Amino acid sequence: MTAVAEPMTASPAKRVETEPERGTLSMAQALNRALRDAMAEDPAVVVFGEDVGALGGVFRVTDGLTADFGEARCFDTPLAESGIVGMAVGMAMNGMRPVVEMQFDAFAYPAFEQIVSHVAKMRNRTRGRVALPMVIRVPYAGGIGGVEHHCDSSEAYYAHTPGLHVLAPATPADAYTLLRAAIASPDPVVFLEPKKLYWSKGEVEMPSRAPGIGSAVVRRHGTDATLIAYGPAVPVALDAAEAAAREGRSLQVVDLRSIVPFDDETVCAAVRSTGRAVVVAEAAGFAGVSAEIVARVTERCFNALAAPIRRVGGFDIPYPPPKLEHFQLPGVDRILDAVDDLQWEQ
Repeated sequence: MTAVAEPMTASPAKRVETEPERGTLSMAQALNRALRDAMAEDPAVVVFGEDVGALGGVFRVTDGLTADFGEARCFDTPLAESGIVGMAVGMAMNGMRPVVEMQFDAFAYPAFEQIVSHVAKMRNRTRGRVALPMVIRVPYAGGIGGVEHHCDSSEAYYAHTPGLHVLAPATPADAYTLLRAAIASPDPVVFLEPKKLYWSKGEVEMPSRAPGIGSAVVRRHGTDATLIAYGPAVPVALDAAEAAAREGRSLQVVDLRSIVPFDDETVCAAVRSTGRAVVVAEAAGFAGVSAEIVARVTERCFNALAAPIRRVGGFDIPYPPPKLEHFQLPGVDRILDAVDDLQWEQ
């Protein structure tokens, strides 16, 4: 095998604005700030994809990056996802840290062969000599009234592929922290961005010292049952916990943040503390991430469980038209129905 070339050089930033270290940002703004900070700190970080340059991306996550860092650092590509990821592989092998955007979740499938056969396997194939420090950003899941090919929950494909980290933030603060951690990682990361949360707002601290890849967090403490969620399902789980509290039931909510690697310690401790659990996810249930969570928790916490773990997710059908979307997505009532089914003592 030929030796890896020296790192390529990239143009420095034209202008880096001084911004407050803490503020209220939308998730899209937090992601933009994470990209901006990473690009300012490391000239090897480059951003590219379909319409990410002058337009700033469909969801404006890359807004202003081309103007501030130049076309050599943030640029548009042809509509060819396989080519986008393939080019990122070559750049990562040669010292760059590419961050690529798949415009929508289902648009990423043409690049799947590159991701599975090359991105995920390069470190193992070279016995650790060649790492691929690259990030594949994927706007994913539903909740925006999108049409076919715009609202898939594709996390199971990536989570089932050894060699990939898979992250799914649910808050602007985690969007910033996790994207910074993903860009800094020596291994490839599939970064799933919940489309319906792009406009949600929250406090973001820059730079953040919050835990990064592989760390779940308890968003709400409770004593009766534990709701386990990630990405777009987290706010719904929190709403369900609030509704349950009005009915006199105390629900705990765990936000995975990182699907791979999985934080068994935090999740299992939360489940053991209540003895009951419901997994909430937008994706279809069969052979999905929610099924893996149930299996892992059952294997590790069987003696602590007072009832079988329930799941609330999308139905096992292709994503429906926009007017039927609300039937497909898990809601508060479906979650509370699952909680009621946890074999409570009369």
